[in-house]
Parts: sequence; structure tokens; C-alpha cells
Amino acid sequence: MNKTTARLGWLLASPYLIYSFIFFLFPLIWALYLAFTNWNLIAPDYGTVGLQNFIEAFFSQSVRAAFWTTYKFMLMFVPIVVAGALFLALIIHSLPRLKGLFSVGYFLPYLASGVASAIVVKGVLSYNSPLNIFFRNHLGMDINWLDSPILAPLMIALMMAWKFVGYYALLFLSGLESIPKEIYEAAEMDGAVGWKRFWYVTIPMLYPSFYTVTILAVGLMFGIFTEPYVLTGGGPDYSTHTWQLEIYNQAFEKLNAGYGTAVAIINSIVTFASILVFRKILEKWGAKHGWE
Repeated sequence: MNKTTARLGWLLASPYLIYSFIFFLFPLIWALYLAFTNWNLIAPDYGTVGLQNFIEAFFSQSVRAAFWTTYKFMLMFVPIVVAGALFLALIIHSLPRLKGLFSVGYFLPYLASGVASAIVVKGVLSYNSPLNIFFRNHLGMDINWLDSPILAPLMIALMMAWKFVGYYALLFLSGLESIPKEIYEAAEMDGAVGWKRFWYVTIPMLYPSFYTVTILAVGLMFGIFTEPYVLTGGGPDYSTHTWQLEIYNQAFEKLNAGYGTAVAIINSIVTFASILVFRKILEKWGAKHGWE
């Protein structure tokens, strides 16, 4: 009976196992192999180069730019989207009715095509757009939004925050809905009202939501491609050059597939390490409030 049950379990799990092997395990093994080759994506013949790709990537200016640009985006995007999502969730939570309608409305930007959104934003921020014409004619401000090493990353971070704030607000909203009313009643009896109630009760009780939203937002920063590719192409001066742009340029523009794969592996390692650090920080914060 146990053997029959085990066989049935393997049979039922086989579609997922086959899918994982074809679309995850096999590509991962293939990528690890390609990272040590000089394959140019076209030629059928290629040779192994050892650690040359990794050494070259370590000293590459564009790879270093992608590394620092990711953390620059992170410093701008994560605080904005977390604070915005929490604020939006608090507003929706306080509504007496139509919470579902407003939740869906704010969630819609997340469903919009990244390319379409980026094209619209690029048109709005272009030099001859009505917005810039108004600034020049009435305020005397000549702003090159996407040609500035400071403003270009900020515009991309704000655009992405607009896109994801509704999605993350749903996670905060579910956390707010799950806080028992008895906790607020007990806190009120102890004198925790207004801002104190929010800071000492609501925020600690939202730890699972903060944990999820922060980890998702941090991980997202290592996979940015569409927005900088459409808006700036990685410029100016590598200020919006991300890991995914570097991988794309090397593998598909310059046909250095082996080197591009090595960069992708380095990106995976940096992503894993960064998320691990943020997890440890958040877990320590949660432990102080009783979340073990």
C-alpha cells in the first residue's frame, strides 16, 4: 500500500517535475556551462575559456555601473513604494464602502504593459512635450528629465513605484484586515491612541506585510530591464544601466553569449546575497516585536 501510494504521488507530481527539469534545471546547468565558454550565440563551434569571463566581468566598467545603479534604484524605489503602498492601504482600509472597487482601480497600473507605460512616460518627459513647453514658457525651467544622471534614475524609480504601489498596497491591506480589533481596544485602554496607536500597534502588527513587500521590492530591482531600455537605454553615463541591460547588450547586441551568461550568474549571486542581508535585517526587527 505504501509503495502504491508513493508511485501515485510521483505520478501526480511528474508534470511539475518534468516542467521544472525542462524550464529550470536544464537551462541552469546549460548556463553554468556556457559561462566558461566563448560562445558567440551563432557559431556552432566554441571553446572553453575557464574563468576569463568572470575575471573580465569583475573589472568591467559597465558591470560595476550595473552593480551600483541597482542599489541606487533600490534607495529611491523601495522607500517610495513601501511608504506609498502603506499610505494607500490605510486610505482604502478606512473607506466605509467600495473597498474592492478602489483596490482594483489602484491595482490596474500593475497589469499595464511595461513597454506601453514607458512609451507614455517618455512622451510626457520628452523635450517638446506639453509639460516641458509649459515649464520653459511659464516658469523658465529647461529640464532634460531623461538626460540627467540624477533625474533619469529618479524618473524611472517613480514610474516603477506608480506601477507597483497598487499591487503592494493589496498586501498591506490584507495585513490591516487581519489585525484583530481586540488588540486596538487593549491598546486604547493603555492610552495608545492616534499616532501612538499607529506607530506602536499597527506598524509592528504589519511585520509580515512589510517583510513580503520589502523583499519583493528589493528583488525587483535586480531584474529591471523594460523601463531603462525604453526610456534611456542605460544612459546617460551608465546612470540607468542595470544588470539586465548589461546581460542583454552582451548576449544579444555584442553576441558574447558566454560572457553574458557569466554576468547573469554574478547577478544571481549578488541578488541572493542582497536579499539575504535584507531578510536578516527584517527578521531582527520582527524579533523585537515578537515575530519569531
